Amino acid sequence: MSSTFGNIFRVTTFGESHCKGVGAVVDGCPPGLELSEADIQAQLDRRRPGQSAVSTERKEKDQVVIQSGTENGKTLGTPISLFVPNEDQRPGDYSEMANIPRPSHADYTYQMKYGIRSSSGGGRSSARETIGRVCGGAIAEKILREAFNVEIVSWVSSVSHIDSRQPDLLSLNRREVDRNIIRCPDQASADRMIELIKKTKEEKDSLGGTVSCVCRNVPVGLGEPIFQKLEALLAQAMLSIPASKGFEIGSGFEGTRMKGSEHNDPFIKKGERLGTKTNNSGGVQGGISNGEPVFFKVAFKPPATIGQQQQTTDFEGNETTLEAKGRHDPCIVARAVPIVESMAALVLADCLMRQRTR
Repeated sequence: MSSTFGNIFRVTTFGESHCKGVGAVVDGCPPGLELSEADIQAQLDRRRPGQSAVSTERKEKDQVVIQSGTENGKTLGTPISLFVPNEDQRPGDYSEMANIPRPSHADYTYQMKYGIRSSSGGGRSSARETIGRVCGGAIAEKILREAFNVEIVSWVSSVSHIDSRQPDLLSLNRREVDRNIIRCPDQASADRMIELIKKTKEEKDSLGGTVSCVCRNVPVGLGEPIFQKLEALLAQAMLSIPASKGFEIGSGFEGTRMKGSEHNDPFIKKGERLGTKTNNSGGVQGGISNGEPVFFKVAFKPPATIGQQQQTTDFEGNETTLEAKGRHDPCIVARAVPIVESMAALVLADCLMRQRTR
């Protein structure tokens, strides 16, 4: 099922960009967990459109409603249905583009695969689909927090050619990340990023960037050897996010420039357990979490929908000029921060439940 993620803790997302609403069905959540809309809404507020000058102008409240799976504020162990209405719908913005596959978008591939597609706003390929992921991820995160006090924090680490300084991975929190609209804790770099995004938006163009993430207090033993390695599951989760183009964990590609004597993480005693002196492994060894912070980075391409005129062809092969209408982000990394956190939580919660079956 292409719209379902997870094995034991499963999330199925539904809805298109301009239908009546979007959401998710969460299956496998343990009974007795205290859960209300407030537990989910905070992350949806961080993801929603129209929240700053560096995001799309589309205005959505993105208020979630728990339709089933709870009673008196506690989960029942049955499927949890979560629904968010689409209020600021403008499918008419896309009528002129119905017969033109937008460059680097999913219009052509969806049409060829299914023989039909939602031509308004990208349908299932739209970032609106990620609302369901954030809903499910918020529940997963609460399970992880109550079980092991797991903390998951993401931040914008680059926009285009502007890189930020790496923060303290052991102390960084979401309050620090959210101090500016680009969600970069390095304020000097954030100012430069914001200025560049605003300039690019005026030019009707778009920019890419990276989002980094650290997961603290992850217990030892999550992930499976060989094909279900923790880093492989995280990579699949992150590369399923719209516009994602790359994933690296720990030292990542920079590790290829190091010698083994530099890259190895020596073991040391940390309280009652063994730990590592360095963390080039990114908290995962042999595909299994080792108790150190899990650290990774996700690359996002520039949004495909831009306001500039582009020379392309329609579905019949006739040359045409496309000037996209509608509302779109000039750079998605700030809004991708809670999505990355949510997908990380889904992976870790599913791995935790799988480990508990042993």
